[in-house]
Amino acid sequence: MTSTLLARTATAEPGTSRARRRGGRRGSRLVPLWLLLPTLAVLVPLFVYPLYQLGLLSTLEFGQPQVSGGVPARFLGAGNYTTLLADGEFWTVLAQTVGFAAACVLATLAVGAALAVLLTRVGRVPRLMLSFAALAAWAAPAMTGSVVWMFLFDTNLGLVNEVLGLDGYNWLYDRNVAFALIGAVIVWHSFPFVMVTLYAGIQAVPKSVLEAAELDGAGPWRAWRRVIVPILRPIITIVVIQSIIWDFKVFTQVYVMTGGGGIAGQNMVLNVYAYQKAFASSQYGLGSAIGVVMTAILVVVTLLYLRALRRTGEAL
Repeated sequence: MTSTLLARTATAEPGTSRARRRGGRRGSRLVPLWLLLPTLAVLVPLFVYPLYQLGLLSTLEFGQPQVSGGVPARFLGAGNYTTLLADGEFWTVLAQTVGFAAACVLATLAVGAALAVLLTRVGRVPRLMLSFAALAAWAAPAMTGSVVWMFLFDTNLGLVNEVLGLDGYNWLYDRNVAFALIGAVIVWHSFPFVMVTLYAGIQAVPKSVLEAAELDGAGPWRAWRRVIVPILRPIITIVVIQSIIWDFKVFTQVYVMTGGGGIAGQNMVLNVYAYQKAFASSQYGLGSAIGVVMTAILVVVTLLYLRALRRTGEAL
């Protein structure tokens, strides 16, 4: 009888240990989900519910009469989207928003990456001074920065016109010049994030890797392109996505510096266009539809960018 019990115990132990191992693996997979619960508890009320309300409002006829309560909201379904897609002004604003955002993203990445490399090659005092100046620009509110730049480029009292001898020149009159000036302000606000992030990534690159590249005859530019950039690919991915989101939905700089979109709306971007439709024209449903379209575009661009990186075999 004793031998029978021992045999049963011996045959039961492997199965029990396998079940325990499976349970342990399943529990370890659930740990990250449990750790995300506090974040989800904050993000769902702050983001998911407003997005739901935005989507719901975009399907309604909701204007000033509905706001005042005199007329009930009427369900339109895709009516606001049909009106929006049939509007030629929307496509014009969308095209110049995409072009403007792309130019700002490229300029921000170029300036931020160049200064990140510069930080690794200068002494301690210049590095501290440059970092402090960049963080001061980053910390400045968008409204404050826009007003300061407007004062610098003022037509009659601006320091830039006085130094360059351009008395009476209006920098915001021409469409392209105005976009260039607004883009400079956006890059000034955005490059510190890129600079600090890439500088931290460069500092984390093992010195042995750089020394091996130098022994193989790689110059500074080749080492940057063939060694540092592949290592920093996940960080660059985050920086690019963040820059696309920020620059595509820019509002404050354009609205403040051009007075709501420039002369005859020549400097209109999608966020300002949505504001004009929702609040200036009291077409809240149509303005919400523009917001939904912007959100969808940003999600699609982000997913396509991540998919392209995965096709190249890069780890994220």
